[in-house]
Amino acid sequence: MADAVVIGAGPNGLVAANLLADAGWSVQVLEEQPEPGGAVRHDHGVHPDFASDLFSSFYPLAAASPVVSGLHLERYGLRWSHAPHVVAHPLTDGRCAVLDRSVGVTAASLDAFAPGDGDAWRRLHAVWESLRPDLLDALFTPFPPVRSGLRLAVRLRGTGGLRMARTLVLPVRRMAEEEFRGEGGGLLLAGNALHADLAPEAAGSGGFGWLMSMLGQTYGFPVPVGGAGALTDALVRRLEARGGVLRCGRRVERVVVRDGRAVAVRLADGETVAARRAVLADVAVPALYGDLVAPEDLPHQLLSDLENFQWDFATFKVDWALDGPVPWQCEQAAGAGTVHLADGLDELTRFAAQLATRRVPDRPFSLFGQMTTSDPTRSPQGTESAWAYTHVPHRVVGDAGDDGLTGSWDTDEQERMADRVERQVERFAPGFRDRVRARRILAPPTLQSLDRNLYGGAINGGTAAMHQQLFFRPAPGTGRPETPVKGLYLASAGAHPGGGVHGAPGANAARSALRRSFAPGLAGAQRLLAHRDRTGSRQPDRGGRRP
Repeated sequence: MADAVVIGAGPNGLVAANLLADAGWSVQVLEEQPEPGGAVRHDHGVHPDFASDLFSSFYPLAAASPVVSGLHLERYGLRWSHAPHVVAHPLTDGRCAVLDRSVGVTAASLDAFAPGDGDAWRRLHAVWESLRPDLLDALFTPFPPVRSGLRLAVRLRGTGGLRMARTLVLPVRRMAEEEFRGEGGGLLLAGNALHADLAPEAAGSGGFGWLMSMLGQTYGFPVPVGGAGALTDALVRRLEARGGVLRCGRRVERVVVRDGRAVAVRLADGETVAARRAVLADVAVPALYGDLVAPEDLPHQLLSDLENFQWDFATFKVDWALDGPVPWQCEQAAGAGTVHLADGLDELTRFAAQLATRRVPDRPFSLFGQMTTSDPTRSPQGTESAWAYTHVPHRVVGDAGDDGLTGSWDTDEQERMADRVERQVERFAPGFRDRVRARRILAPPTLQSLDRNLYGGAINGGTAAMHQQLFFRPAPGTGRPETPVKGLYLASAGAHPGGGVHGAPGANAARSALRRSFAPGLAGAQRLLAHRDRTGSRQPDRGGRRP
């Protein structure tokens, strides 16, 4: 019998398992798919010579996360790589906003739109530098972040107090209007806000766009050398070095609850795997409370609240093997790992409005990833491994374009939507389609089939809008990893602080399980955990031996 069973071998599940193993617990991780990683995987399915990330690619949150850095994954083979620029947002008139790890380069890019906007960016960056330590601490610790929250409040007073707080909850369009004279700054903020499902007019989109932009400014948007799965491989190697067990191809169908406590999980083949101390679920919230846990074991109010659970946008993705570099009209885009494709802030608003009215956008805002530019090992020299993703409604009521798309996403609709995405790229890179050697389409149903947590291709575990964050995530009053079932912990992106590859939901769940376990022999581990919380320190990692 294992001390803990972790359902799901995504990054959060693997982080949780590693932390429990560090404390001396025996751990089994059960994964439905034939390989681990969740949304952090790559393959050679587009072309044998090209490494293609299946889902996520760029990891600024992992680079900033004290959870991930504390695991010392470089000792288990993980290496990071960066593109020359972080993000580029070209316009069809040839202008281009560039986010670079050099503040000076970013500022110069914005000054080209309007003199003085570079200084405005520097002011926003100075606020970030002042708030960064406590802001990141608050972001990556369980809610409510009492100590870091108090420190953050003190620092916030030094940066303008309520006025700065007001700025961070503004819609990104309004924030751009107040902070910049030209378009460039708003393009960077709004494009980064739409990495989540936050429209330019959504409350808080300014703060989210600012956070993502400043993470890129400080940490870049790094990628694992060799492919996204290299991050997963390092997590698995670390876990197995500490005695943890990973079992793939094992689908969990039920959490077994006795006397109000999770004591085991039952697999699809009928096997029951007992858990002596805890069950941690790196699964989507509706799946945990709608399928894995019987309704009679949950409070009626929670079930009622979850009827209003909101997913983030559905996702449509295209992968390419390109015979040469992308022929960008704006040469600055050639050096960026991520390129945002929309011809201005108004086009971003138009895109978001079409999604809100459940129509497939006719000019889909696309995030374009240049993976060989970011990591030269991804494809042969002179070629490019690339992808783009855009968002579509979960339930389609019409097509804003001329293709009659219905949201059935059969083979014909997938091809027509992929052509539409390619036409969007062509607006900024004429001749792009001539460089396509091979392409692969990952429509919403395909993404879900590859990772059950990605419901309809929703990649963030639920909306990032303010009404489903903090103590509203995943439902009102449930901002912590503990669940109504004793010994069962929510360890997925459905928990605070939400989506992104940073490991915080898994770490928070593991720490809660350790604190709440009163099994014999755990006192030492609990004292170690309390010491780490007080000091931020940890015992040295001994390269495979338990600390």
